[in-house]
Formats: sequence, C-alpha cells, structure tokens
Amino acid sequence: MIKFNKPTITQLEEKYIVDALHNSILSGDGKYTNRVYQQFQERFGIKNMLLTTSGTTALEMASILADLQDGDEVIAPSFTFSSTINAFLLRGAKAVFCDIREDTFNIDENKIEDLITDKTKAIYVVHYAGIPCEMDKIIEIANKYNLFIIEDAAQAVGSTYKGKVAGTMTEFGCYSFHETKNYAMGEGGAIIVNEEKYMERAEIIREKGTNRRNVLRGLVDKYTWHDIGSSFLPSDLLAALLSAQMDRYDEIMEKRMLVWNTYYEGLQDLEKNKKLRLPIIPEGIQHNAHMFNILLPTAEIRDDLIKKLKEKDIVAYICYVPLHSSPYGLKLGYKPEDCPITEDIAARLLRLPLYADMTKEDATYVVKAIEGVL
Repeated sequence: MIKFNKPTITQLEEKYIVDALHNSILSGDGKYTNRVYQQFQERFGIKNMLLTTSGTTALEMASILADLQDGDEVIAPSFTFSSTINAFLLRGAKAVFCDIREDTFNIDENKIEDLITDKTKAIYVVHYAGIPCEMDKIIEIANKYNLFIIEDAAQAVGSTYKGKVAGTMTEFGCYSFHETKNYAMGEGGAIIVNEEKYMERAEIIREKGTNRRNVLRGLVDKYTWHDIGSSFLPSDLLAALLSAQMDRYDEIMEKRMLVWNTYYEGLQDLEKNKKLRLPIIPEGIQHNAHMFNILLPTAEIRDDLIKKLKEKDIVAYICYVPLHSSPYGLKLGYKPEDCPITEDIAARLLRLPLYADMTKEDATYVVKAIEGVL
C-alpha cells in the first residue's frame, strides 16, 4: 500500500532521542532546543525562534502578541485548517473570510482591501501547499491600514518568496512540525518573532506568563508571574527528533522534490487533455515540495478517483472542507456563497501521497493508476 504520509525516521533520530534522555532535560529548552535554533539561524538567518507544542499554539501565541481582543476583525482565508481561525477566535476576535486565488489557492490579495473596516486588526495569510502568498501586495495593504500580518507558514518551512524565507516576512511567522509536515517532531511547531520588540513578551507568554527563561539564563534567581500565558514549550526529546530531521534537511528536501517532480512530469498528458490541472507555481516562488495536488473537472470525478485509487492501495485525500461552510462556520452565521471560489476549488481538489521515503517507482505507480482511471 502507498500511504498518504509516513514520517522518515532513521538511526540518527533514534541516537539523538536516546542522548536527550540521558544528557539533556526532559522538559523544554534543553540542549536540543537550542541546537534547533542554531540550525534555523544558520540555514535561514532566523534570529528569534521559539519552539512550541504545535503549529496551533504558535498561532495562538501570535494572536496574543498581536493583542487581538473582543470586537477585533481578522481577515483570513476559509481554505485552511481550523487552527488558523481558532487562534484568534479564542481571543474574542471575529473572522472575516476572504476568497482564494484560482491558481495558487492562497488568499486573493486583490480582495483583501474591500474587507477592511475600522475594526480590522490583522490579516492571517496561509502559505498553502508550501507556496507563499503574494506578500508584496499584502504587506503594502497592511502598512496602509496599520494592520498586523501573521504568516501561517505551517506547510512552508524552506519555501521562499522572491528570495525571502516563508515565515520571516511579517511580524510573526508560524511553523508546524507535525508528523505530516516535511520536518517532523511528532507534535510541535515554532513561532518566528521577526521584530525584536516582541521577543521578551513572547518568551514570557510561552512560559505560562513567567520569566522562567531568564532563570535558565542565570539572569535572575527566581521566576515570577508577569503576563498571561500557557505551557507552550515542548519537551527537549521532541526537539532532539527535529534536530535530527534538520541535519537531514537537504536529503529530505531532495527526496520530496523527486516525488513532486515525478508527479508533475508524469501527469502532463492528462493536463493537456484537460483531465486535470497541475499545481501552478508563480514566478519568484521556490516551493518546498510539501504537497502535490491535482484539480479535477468536477467533484464527482474527484470522489470517484479517490475510490478507485483506494482499490489500487493508494491513499489520496481531499484538502479542506471550507471553514465558512463547515458545521461551526454555519453556526457562526457564514454562508457557502460567501467564498464561491473556495467552495468550487475545495470540491474538486485532491492531494496525492507524498513523503520522503516514497520512491520514484511509487510515484510512477500513482501516475499510472490515475491515468488508468481518468
């Protein structure tokens, strides 16, 4: 069977975890956490990074740091995971859903400005499938109206927009290291604090509202309560797993790109015959091979393809049920017609299996199976 996803684990991950058990601390901010920070700084130039228990909690921290409150409005795509929206709903803010582009399935930057009111406080952008949004236009709009931008870069570790690393282009960037992501620590994430002035508060929020991190640095002899916060820091055991993955960064990226490119090249004829549409990568974008999706002509063809692939022991999934027309979205008063492009795309989009330990032969088998069905 070709699974939808499978983390890549080697003896290196095992070695680091065992070492962490015996030579680090089991709680957060041990030697492997610091090693991860060093790895991200050396590879991406990221200075202020804090590991979190998930991409979800990274987004929640960003909402606190942006001081989102009751009555604030946040513009965001509906074509995303619930974590993006929950992060600011928990602060009392309201989601204003923006439709997506038909090419990248990212938030449509040309529809954002019409949604801004005097209550708008922030824009949450989601770099879907590891393809960054059109950030120049979005940053221009945010600067014009004095809005925060939070980058949900959960799927975009390693992707770039015009040479700029995803997650580093605005006040806050949020990564996920869930087992389904390119680089995994089981459950885990990180917040990237791109403006120094927010870093001290970010450290306090992450440590249940205390200055415990200064105790670990030896700057104070006891920690005290300074702010709201929660237990957002992960065990150093998980950081050890991620550190090993980052040591294998180039290997993992190369393997994923091989599968992505095999799909892209192998499905060309089906696209020419209008049986499906392949991913569209805008100029200036370097994606990270996080996801390979195909857009089918109708929802019925998409659903039939899922069924037929399963019969061939290939697991493929839909992407998202749009949040605005999901059960909770309807309960909050949103309507399917609020984001028509999102509705249309979500009904026809299909994610193919993609993980580092897939072989070129595996990917070719999937291509042939799709050809046989379509």
